[in-house]
Amino acid sequence: MKKLFIAAPGLLLAMGLFAQTDSSKIEQYCQVVATPKLLSNKVTIDIDFGEEKRFWADERLRTEQGKLKKFNTIIDALNYMGRNGWVFINAYPVHLASTEIFHFAFKKTFNREELR
Repeated sequence: MKKLFIAAPGLLLAMGLFAQTDSSKIEQYCQVVATPKLLSNKVTIDIDFGEEKRFWADERLRTEQGKLKKFNTIIDALNYMGRNGWVFINAYPVHLASTEIFHFAFKKTFNREELR
């Protein structure tokens, strides 16, 4: 009987080690939009991860300290995406009136369990 009480916790632990996890991969996409600022050489960078935009919520990208993330140039924003594991796919300009807005598409592979 004592052997059963000693062996039972070991069996329960062993069963937990064989639990299956979902380790399948899934690709996620995002878009970086660069819009020139009026009467300036600077650009406004918007990163679209595909979330629903809420009217009253401030969903701008922030640093680890909670401050707004600002980019000096388009290349600064593209380097930021690369450092965070995003892979460049494509770029295309959109002409509106006298301005040119640049769109950059990126993708990144995640484990399914990371996205839950």
